[in-house]
Amino acid sequence: MKFYKYQGTGNDFIMIDGRVEKITLSASEIIQLCDRRFGIGADGIIIILKENEESDFEMDYYNADGSQSFCGNGSRCAQAFAQYLGIIKEESIFLAIDGMHEGKVLGEEYATRMGDVSEIRHIGDDYFINTGSPHYIQYVQDVDTVDVFKEGKAIRNSEAYKIEGTNVNFVSIHDDFLKVRTYERGVEGETLSCGTGITAVAISFLHRQNLNQTSVAIKTKGGNLSIQLERKGDVDFKNIWLLGPAQQVFEGVI
Repeated sequence: MKFYKYQGTGNDFIMIDGRVEKITLSASEIIQLCDRRFGIGADGIIIILKENEESDFEMDYYNADGSQSFCGNGSRCAQAFAQYLGIIKEESIFLAIDGMHEGKVLGEEYATRMGDVSEIRHIGDDYFINTGSPHYIQYVQDVDTVDVFKEGKAIRNSEAYKIEGTNVNFVSIHDDFLKVRTYERGVEGETLSCGTGITAVAISFLHRQNLNQTSVAIKTKGGNLSIQLERKGDVDFKNIWLLGPAQQVFEGVI
């Protein structure tokens, strides 16, 4: 099988062109391919499928454990891969597990329009927001001192989330940016970046601080990302765009 490896702020993906030959992978095959010692190594797998009347391509995404969800950074890498394959140019419409998304190239960055958000759950001082994937958000004094694996795993496997799971984001507020670290379900560990996670964090921040700004800068261990959005009400956010880099790292055959 021919594959390509892409990364978006350290979130890395095995990319497969599934337009000509049908690719069907079992959960055990996905787990092995994503294993960093016995396979290629990745946070997930993306298979690009043929376009239909409504979209330029379909993004078939799998977490490293074989489960499926929407992946924000993966969607930006899918655009970069689709552009490399000659499927799209500057703008695109693509189908993902949670529905249609718009994509666009802005210089060296790729942007994905995320789904609108109209629900924010308060859990004590913490928040829960679904941005195509579920996210638990906790604000801390200094995110660099948090044991993300230990504390994230505890929340992800708590009574409320142990069946369906949740991603867990730890956030610290700085002068002109937010710093975020994420424990991802499916990977079951900390990843260098999470696109749906930083989207949820940006929304929680504007809600928490009662701000109407249209852009939020975010730093992750894997690099810098930004969210552009419009706040229409207390918990009503629309026209949400995730912006950041996406890069082909290498290609190979397995």
